[in-house]
Amino acid sequence: MRTPSGGPLPIAVDAMGGDDAPDVVIDGAEAAAADGALVRLVGPTKQLRTHLPVLDAPDQIGMDEAAVGAVRRSPDTSIRRGLLEVAEGRASAFVSCGNTGAIVVAAMLDLGLQQEVRRPPIATLLPRADGLPLVLLDTGAHVDVRASHLAVFARLGAQYARTLGVRHPRVGLLANGAEATKGNAQLRETVELLDTQGIPHVGFVEPHAALEGRCDVLVTDGFVGNVLLKAGEGTVQLLGRLLRHEIRRDPIARIGAFLLKAAARRLRRQVDWEAQGGGVLLGCRGTVVVGHGRANPESVRQAIHLARRTVDGRRGT
Repeated sequence: MRTPSGGPLPIAVDAMGGDDAPDVVIDGAEAAAADGALVRLVGPTKQLRTHLPVLDAPDQIGMDEAAVGAVRRSPDTSIRRGLLEVAEGRASAFVSCGNTGAIVVAAMLDLGLQQEVRRPPIATLLPRADGLPLVLLDTGAHVDVRASHLAVFARLGAQYARTLGVRHPRVGLLANGAEATKGNAQLRETVELLDTQGIPHVGFVEPHAALEGRCDVLVTDGFVGNVLLKAGEGTVQLLGRLLRHEIRRDPIARIGAFLLKAAARRLRRQVDWEAQGGGVLLGCRGTVVVGHGRANPESVRQAIHLARRTVDGRRGT
């Protein structure tokens, strides 16, 4: 997307979204701008100290506010103003680490939904053992869904995977076993819908099999997906702490750790939540990236770059 003069459109970034906003958001946005991203912060101009351009949004939505009421309360919040920049063609994407429910509700209101989409899911990329990304959705937008919603998630996830270069995405449904008798009534109904609608899929997939490469897209509801995502993040952090503890206990292990320093850094980039930035809200008429509420400058920077890649990927499809 470009301005009438032919230049690229900026990415609108919610300066007031996140547990430690606006400081960490400003730092992350400035880092992304230094990388070459065109960024415009959205928030109260009197409160923000930055060399980046700022769109004034005097109000904000708290992290613990009820989503629907908060969105209806004011059109002048940083979330609403940022989304309207996308809706009215002044920004290529919107990035926020704020209240997830409010972002989803406001995106539905201000951007609108694609045909047949009723509940837009959040898609997050996870690393796979074969080095390719796994699209996991929904990771937190909707905790209560029907089989019909999961079928739409499958279609949206496959479309997103194609923007990442996967020509023929394999869709799997997250379940407690691969056999057709596993899962629950909702999942079995979803399989029937996928078959009826002609959406290619590999059936039920367990988490470990998905991470090993059994599928390219893993579909579940927002409750299970969010728990799975946070459990994975917690496991990575725990293993890191245990490994550092063991290295400190053994002088020889310290030497080995030094020799493997570069490899460990590359591994951390693949599995650390900071490096992922956040997830993409699919099904809306515009690009929205939902970042981590406990974001730090690096995760904000990566969320902005995720928005850039998503815009470029959609332009190329």
